[in-house]
Amino acid sequence: MSPPPPWSIISLVAFILLRLLFIDLTTAYTCYSGAAADDTDRSSSSSSCPPFTSSPSFPFASSPGCGHPSFQIRCSSPHSFISINNLSFALLSHEPNSTSLLLSPQPSLITNVTESSCPNSVTTGFFNSIIPDRSINLSGSPFRFSDASCSRLFLLRPCEPLSLPNCSQCPWECEIHNNPVRLLSGCGAKLHNVSEQRCQEDVLGYLRSFLKYGIQMEWDENDDPYFSSCEGCQAQNGVCGFNYSDPRKPFLCFHSQTQFPPPWIHRNNQNRIVLFCTLFMFICLFIVVGVATLIYRFKALESQKSEEDPTTLFLHRHRSANLLPPVFTYGDLEASTNRFDPRNKLGDGGFGSVYIGQLSDGQIVAVKKLHRQQAMAAAASTKAFCNEILILSSIDHPNLVKLHGYCSDPRGLVLVYDYVPNGTLADHLHGSKSLEKKRSLTWQVRVEVALQTAMALEYLHFSVEPAIVHRDITSSNIFVEKDMRIKVGDFGLSRLLVFESLSSKSSGYVWTGPQGTPGYLDPEYHRSFRLTEKSDVYSFGVVLFELISGMKAVDLSRDKREVSLADMVVLKIQVGSLHQVVDPFLLPEGDDAILMGSVEAMAELAFRCVAADKDDRPDARELVTELKRIRNRTRGH
Repeated sequence: MSPPPPWSIISLVAFILLRLLFIDLTTAYTCYSGAAADDTDRSSSSSSCPPFTSSPSFPFASSPGCGHPSFQIRCSSPHSFISINNLSFALLSHEPNSTSLLLSPQPSLITNVTESSCPNSVTTGFFNSIIPDRSINLSGSPFRFSDASCSRLFLLRPCEPLSLPNCSQCPWECEIHNNPVRLLSGCGAKLHNVSEQRCQEDVLGYLRSFLKYGIQMEWDENDDPYFSSCEGCQAQNGVCGFNYSDPRKPFLCFHSQTQFPPPWIHRNNQNRIVLFCTLFMFICLFIVVGVATLIYRFKALESQKSEEDPTTLFLHRHRSANLLPPVFTYGDLEASTNRFDPRNKLGDGGFGSVYIGQLSDGQIVAVKKLHRQQAMAAAASTKAFCNEILILSSIDHPNLVKLHGYCSDPRGLVLVYDYVPNGTLADHLHGSKSLEKKRSLTWQVRVEVALQTAMALEYLHFSVEPAIVHRDITSSNIFVEKDMRIKVGDFGLSRLLVFESLSSKSSGYVWTGPQGTPGYLDPEYHRSFRLTEKSDVYSFGVVLFELISGMKAVDLSRDKREVSLADMVVLKIQVGSLHQVVDPFLLPEGDDAILMGSVEAMAELAFRCVAADKDDRPDARELVTELKRIRNRTRGH
């Protein structure tokens, strides 16, 4: 079923474009109208924006987007208002060409005033002036208190005996009664002769009068880049303003020739502005409709292809296409492996063969191709193939093999991984040519291999949501780089977690999949059929025994009670004979008591990992912590 055309998206985009254009044009036009009014009204003796005798000029402005963002005026009578740090002030006076203002706080914006407990805070008269409940702060604005205003408060002191307010109910008023300069935050310390201070019996009354008749504030043009920018703008016959829709409010210079090219728009003809906006809206609408039509057709084609390819349909139903790894063509992967030449084969698994390949960009990769399956088995392997892609595309860790892409084709299902050139840990420990490789596995290297594997498990168990249980941690699935760093890979086709919703009466997930590798499989999973992260911990414990002993996890040539490496080493530990199973390649080093103590510490950790009860096993975070301690102990040696 094809999706309907995205008309709502078209309407939304058109509205946004029109809105942005309308804001820009309206702002520019308003600023120009203000500038024109300023030219024609300067001779007028009356003004609707006192104390200005004409329209406010830069940096002041009464229209949004004009002037300086800190000098926006709200015109009213008998006094206009200006807002500084979200506190409104009545603008009492301003001399033309002066950089100072006389301002009085507007009581309606002063909060937390309790008239019943602090009656001295309120008085009648001009604006019903109220002493603020905190310091008036100008920080972050271009304004500062004048030295004259600060000095008036510095020279003020209460007379004796003190007539303090109730300090328990009015602590702030008590504070400014004793130290009036605290009323104005930012008044720097001034050097005044104590004898110059004037005694005032009613300090709070004096402060009310001080606020009523105005605080003198100043600004410095040299410290504000808006003023220097405006000079250049005005030199080009522009009008100074800013983008009031942007939180940073960047400076803008409105030019008549740029904003209103004749004959479409003139600053004195609003009808032409509306005409231009309407025309522009229709042009944008046609463009958006065209683009939306192309997108709609593309989506329809993709949907049709998805219906033909159940693998792609499954993947896109569970994850958006932009989060999936790249898709390779079967021909590209066939060419990269020389038509899956057996001479390029790296190995065989139960579910596929792995080949070395070289992509068109020269990158060397490992290419895994699924074995051909019967009809029922093919359906199961296809679902597992999809789950492996979904899981591997959601993880990223330096100790995990990365999935570079995939191919779903009637000729075969193929996965493309990192190529790790130095073989597996099993090759180094047990391979037919392992003698030379084994010499490279010093005890310090083995501890580092164990730690990096534990860090990969910690990531899967604690950093991914929902947690991933690898369920096949073996020495064959730990790949060794040339620098002896490792990558855990081969999550295994049909060996990754496949989570399906339980019945409607249950909330949670059940994890299904194959049983894993003999010798590494958690025995409690056999008993309860409930898979948890502790199953990976059990398998990791077996790998630790391999690193300590150099023996295989399962060896049928050993005594029947010792076929399982975990059973054999646990028995040796219990009777105090661990030294009998330590790898002979470590024995020359084993004479050192400190090194043997490190081996015993790892053996004890592995012993806890293979505990019969999963609750007795450490989690991956504990593994990382303990192995770091063992590594530091080994490095110290």
